[in-house]
Amino acid sequence: MNTPDGRDSIRADFADMAASTQGDWRIIMDEFIPYAKALPDRVLTHLRLLEGEHGGFPVDRLTHSLQTATRAHQDGRDEEYVVCALLHDIGDTLGPYNHADVAAALLQPFVSDANHWMVQHHGVFQGYYFFHHIGMNRDLRESFRGHPCFERTAEFCARYDGPAFDAKAAWLPLEAFEPMLRRVLAAPRNSLYRAALE
Repeated sequence: MNTPDGRDSIRADFADMAASTQGDWRIIMDEFIPYAKALPDRVLTHLRLLEGEHGGFPVDRLTHSLQTATRAHQDGRDEEYVVCALLHDIGDTLGPYNHADVAAALLQPFVSDANHWMVQHHGVFQGYYFFHHIGMNRDLRESFRGHPCFERTAEFCARYDGPAFDAKAAWLPLEAFEPMLRRVLAAPRNSLYRAALE
């Protein structure tokens, strides 16, 4: 059989996963490994979907992401943190009602628990600056007060995410972040499937 890119591909031979064999899973894993290694390419493609989509904000969503990452990078944050800053709003396209959860799910296999928590909760913490303008409680983040990552997430919003809507600011291009994104997404450290890949 041919794959969408026209190359020949061997496929497993089952109609119900309960009937799959070890041989089937050898075939699937042979396909999975190169597919998984191409994740950074798909993430970069998806990030580019944010370009031109401003949703009424002063800058488009890609510019906001690049400004957030640039601010974190210029402040001396490590690569993992900078990649989290770059990808924190990547969920805007597929999860407009839970964008932080989408970004956190993408990053979870590759980042520390602290960075994962920060990305997952940044939407609630960012709400401190605007929820009261849209009829919501700006202090929703207070329900997390006392959590070990509370201050980290509040700082992320105050220093990097919140000020990254400046149409006059300079920022690094996406290409500047590509090598670090590739390094951070190179190998999962928190994955159900990790043992099968080793």
